[in-house]
This record gives sequence, structure tokens and C-alpha cells, in this order.
Amino acid sequence: MNILLVEDDKTIASGLEYSLQQDGFPTVLCHDVASAKKVLTEDIDQFALCLFDLQLPDGSGYELCKMVKERRDIPVIFLTVIDDEVNVVMGLDMGADDYITKPFRVRELLSRIKTVLRRYQKPPYTIAIIDIGNVRINTLEGKVHKNGAEISLTALEYRLLLIFGSHIGQVLTRNQLLEQIWDVAGDFVNDNTLTVYIKRLREKLEDDPGHPVLIKTIRGLGYKAGD
Repeated sequence: MNILLVEDDKTIASGLEYSLQQDGFPTVLCHDVASAKKVLTEDIDQFALCLFDLQLPDGSGYELCKMVKERRDIPVIFLTVIDDEVNVVMGLDMGADDYITKPFRVRELLSRIKTVLRRYQKPPYTIAIIDIGNVRINTLEGKVHKNGAEISLTALEYRLLLIFGSHIGQVLTRNQLLEQIWDVAGDFVNDNTLTVYIKRLREKLEDDPGHPVLIKTIRGLGYKAGD
């Protein structure tokens, strides 16, 4: 979930970069159009979303938005002090997914980022079979087998396993997991509940739940399925 942030105000940029990274979004920071274009040309595939200041010292966020949308279908959010209708409509017509007017609250921006990212997420069941070690998930049948034997999971346990299976090798923070399993099957899910469900999954799926190899704890960061 890398984010490209392009903001010329270094104080704002530094604060945003810190907040994004604290919330689990690795961030690449640029201060002008030229450096952003270089990053996009060399490695656009690493980004899940772009945050572009509209007014930059050597151009505008419009240029960058056009460049991104011509190359990849990833979301773009504009950060701008200009909130008049003409500029907003222009940005949206170019393919931007949202805009947020300065000054703004960081929590609001993070919420808007997560909302936009959810719209771009492909459902995990587009993959028919997912293997995590000796565990196989058949998403078409909604069944889970370990070494060929079917394992009975609750709706939330199955949903949590699907999330891990759809992000093999990727570290997922607790916040990211909570957002994706929130209120599935009418159950209230909080941080403590998440801990319980991960423990239950390990008890059902791991050969040695005390030393998990399928769903690993990455200390200080979150969890990871597979290698």
C-alpha cells in the first residue's frame, strides 16, 4: 500500500509523511513535478495511491494525475487550497478520485484514502483456490482444508483467513485487518476480538499454534501469511 505524496510545503509534507507511515502506509515524498515524474517513470507499479498538491513550484498536480491515469488505474487524491467548482470539476474530469481542501484534519484525509482504496480493491473470491502452506481455501465453495481434511470455520474466521490469503507475503497492520472484517455477520469487532480470532485460526490451522508458520506475527508491525 505504498503512497506517492507530492507536496511542496516541506512542513506539511513532513507531517503528512509521518502520519501516513504511522497508519501503515509506506510513503515516497516528492516536492515538485519533476522529481515526481521521475519516480513515476521509474517505478509507478510500487504505488497503490497518489496524493498530489494541486499547486507546485514547477507545474501542477493535474500534470501528474494525467500521467498516472495514462499508465495505471490507481487512485489519485488532490490536496488543494483551491476549492472553487471549476478546479474541482477539472480534476475529477481528469480521473482524480477525490480532493481535500487545505487546511484539513489528518484523520479526515486518512479516512478518505481508505475509502478510495476500498473502491479499488478486487474481492478475494476472484481467485478460486488459495494455498497457504498445507491449508487450501476454495473460495467458490467457501471451504477450507488442511492436508485434505475440511476445517470448520465461523464466518469471521473464514473472512479473516481470506484476507490473509489475498495478501500472501504482505504485512498487514491490525488496523488494516479490522477495517476489512468490521461487522461481518453482525459481530462487533474490536482490537481484542481480532486477537481472539487470530488465536482461534492458529489453533485450527497451525501444526504448532504456539509457533505459527502460516500466520506469523511481525513484531511491532502486524501479521503476515506465507513468506
